[in-house]
Amino acid sequence: MNAIDRDRLTAAKILVADDEAQWVELLEQILRSLGYRNTLGTTDPAAVAQLVVDFDPDMVLLDLRMPGLDGIAVLQQLEPYTRRFFLPILVLAGELSEETRTAALMAGARDFIAKPFDVGTVRSRVENLLETRMLHLELAERNAWFERRVRERTREAEASRLEVLERLALVAEWRLDPSGEHPRAVGLLAARIAKRAGLAQDEIEMLRLAAPLHDIGMIAVPEAVLCKPGRLDEDEIRLIHGHTDQGAALLGGEWRVLQMAARIALAHHEHWDGTGYPRGLSGEQIPVAARLVAVADVADALRQPRPHRPPWSEDEIRARILTLSGTRFDPRFVDAFLALEPEPRSELVS
Repeated sequence: MNAIDRDRLTAAKILVADDEAQWVELLEQILRSLGYRNTLGTTDPAAVAQLVVDFDPDMVLLDLRMPGLDGIAVLQQLEPYTRRFFLPILVLAGELSEETRTAALMAGARDFIAKPFDVGTVRSRVENLLETRMLHLELAERNAWFERRVRERTREAEASRLEVLERLALVAEWRLDPSGEHPRAVGLLAARIAKRAGLAQDEIEMLRLAAPLHDIGMIAVPEAVLCKPGRLDEDEIRLIHGHTDQGAALLGGEWRVLQMAARIALAHHEHWDGTGYPRGLSGEQIPVAARLVAVADVADALRQPRPHRPPWSEDEIRARILTLSGTRFDPRFVDAFLALEPEPRSELVS
């Protein structure tokens, strides 16, 4: 063992517990002679558990035969520390039956020292257990470091994925709304509706992230059709309607947010009464997230100015959403939307 290791070893904190003061004093003298400078002794077995908390020792030397609370009972009190934190317990005893040794080992003891003490035996047993303790602590510290790195990398990967989602949403919308406000506003409004409707917190957060991708399939619609000023013919309408299938095909995968985004992209134009597209689903056949986003999408779209109309007022939007309850929209989410306090759109997307 090199000097640095020896210094670390002798800096270890050792708690000595024996109901007879002379044994405590003798062991502390032996330990000091071996270079251990952080020792604490007690003759009160009932105090050991609290001393382990307060003193935070690297090892406990514990007499097994003590009045009141014996060593086995103390070992049982210390079991959370011996099992989880590898706190080594060195039992002090004279002759012990096999049954008592087994009971002590089962309760968390690591080794035994017979009374009267031999300095060489004390040295070897203490050093061996402390070395094991130090190796355990090093391993735990290294594992904690790796766990921190994994969490950091996971956060970095998550941030990258979220950035990609946001950019995908902007790509889908930029021909109609170069500001990119609509996707963000739909995501935030969908989350507010979901919270009001009593959805679980993880569903609310996923909706906030997934809803902006509702029209991702629009990137497959030709610009001549998407930006056509006049009425669309049947073929052009089919191309527009096809953005739902295109969006679902672009999304999916193993990430739950993208799976929800795919369901929304495919079904957010389905109507509660079955008159929507692309599958003509009705009622609860339509995924919950798609039903909710349908309300948020229309509400925010009406807030936007268009070449052929000014933005609608909040009262006009609420009246329009209400008239579509039970036909186009799920009444549950209409009620949740109408129960929200109106917020300026500029605050939603800022």
